[in-house]
Amino acid sequence: ANSLAAAWRLLRGLSEEQRRYERRLVLEHPAFAPLCQWLLRDARRLARGDLVFSLHALVSLGVPQSTLLVQTLLRVCQEKLNQLDNRCLSVLATALIGLEKDQNVSALQAGLRLLVEQRIPHIRDIFILQNLMKCIGKDAPVSLKRKLEKAVLKDVDHLTFLNAQRVFFALVAINYCSIPILNACSEKIMENIHDAPFRQLILILEACRDLQYRNIKLFSGVANYVTSTVCLWDKRQIILLLSTFEALGFQPTELMDIFAEKVTEDPEFLNLKYLLIILRVYSQLNYLPRGQKQLFIETLHSCLNKYLPNISSMELLKAVYSLCILGYLPHPALDQLLQKENLDELQSGDLYKDQKDMMLQCVKACVELDSPTFTKPALVLAEDFSSSVSFNHRKAREALLELLGDENMFRENVQLLHKYHIDFEIRVDSERKKVLPVTATDDQADSSVERLAFLFVPLSAFCIGMMHPQGMLAVKKRHLTKLGYEVVMVINKKFQEMTNEDAVEFLKGKIYSRSAFPFSEANVQSSN
Repeated sequence: ANSLAAAWRLLRGLSEEQRRYERRLVLEHPAFAPLCQWLLRDARRLARGDLVFSLHALVSLGVPQSTLLVQTLLRVCQEKLNQLDNRCLSVLATALIGLEKDQNVSALQAGLRLLVEQRIPHIRDIFILQNLMKCIGKDAPVSLKRKLEKAVLKDVDHLTFLNAQRVFFALVAINYCSIPILNACSEKIMENIHDAPFRQLILILEACRDLQYRNIKLFSGVANYVTSTVCLWDKRQIILLLSTFEALGFQPTELMDIFAEKVTEDPEFLNLKYLLIILRVYSQLNYLPRGQKQLFIETLHSCLNKYLPNISSMELLKAVYSLCILGYLPHPALDQLLQKENLDELQSGDLYKDQKDMMLQCVKACVELDSPTFTKPALVLAEDFSSSVSFNHRKAREALLELLGDENMFRENVQLLHKYHIDFEIRVDSERKKVLPVTATDDQADSSVERLAFLFVPLSAFCIGMMHPQGMLAVKKRHLTKLGYEVVMVINKKFQEMTNEDAVEFLKGKIYSRSAFPFSEANVQSSN
């Protein structure tokens, strides 16, 4: 057992490539096979610590799970499960994480869950707890997850920086978003952020994404730390960090400004992969750097033009789509994208079909509506009306009926050109003092009439902690404005939580006021 553990420890600190080479040397060593034979013969006589450490070392060294040796050790662990102390349970749990589910692994995991449930009140070691959490898996009963949560919270004040990270990853392993634990871990990470390796910061942010945990202080802290030490980081690291923030919907504006400056100063480092990531980040977060918007976007456009001869149709679509979201039409790339062979390739096959159709639809809308020659149409045609009311919009409809007194005073589920959809359309006089009746045929533009487009959207459509719309919502708002609408965006979850009386007053304020935003930034932050 000591020999196997020593072999694994020697390999543990190596790079992946070195580890593969050294692992092969260990497995092919002439003494390794006799050692495994001895272990197989005497498995049932091993002390409990030697048993679990041998299993862990063999799994880590890459000995196949299907071998008689590994399967024998798994069966012996089942027989001795009740004899294992908490430390041995922790090692066993770590070994099982690296194994595929089979009859012996499943039986061990089931037994381990029962044993952990009995012992949780007596386990005080965070390291052991987080290992056990990883092993019980995402399909563990919620009751067991809550018991583990209580056990961690008992010792949460004594968390170390390293354990705080481990607990983050353990919660991902069981798919359990414990806000009290995550808040405590976030505070510990913030206190020691200057000691955190870059890779750990990325893993922590990815864990937040997987758990759908939104902590503005943590995200801002990481962004501010990297911004203040930006000269220490490689450009590739900053790209990875920005990409992770984009997946979270968090907009680190100062860091994005600094990085945009680096791009404009030295665009040569941008290969196609990095270019597509940067385009996606800035477009989805709907942000262009202050003071250098045109220079930045023209630099990205110039880089894209270099890759046009060899770019794939899907990569081309992604690049054009991102630039269109930012309100910029890259004409050489657009011309290439709209060639018949590229469109045929994109529209063939079912892989990512919905995503490609959505992106192409957005590009076509931008080509028409963002063109410098576009003027607001005298006639805005609604392609389709639907009398059905979504369950999410029933409350709004009832509030509008109570407020306006007649369903002829508003439209619902309005479908416009380019598949744009409005939840409710209301028309008011230019002074916003009187609501005017609408009919399906009353589409003629009139300077004395203002059209209000009410959009009930999820909070996730905005950047975290801000009333700043992300990607597609920003494009929709821009295009509806060009079509002659004043857009009122309502956070649906907030609206549904209102009483009926408050909902009526809220809509009254939006209809008879020129304020386009329904909730203050402070309210959004507190809700997060």
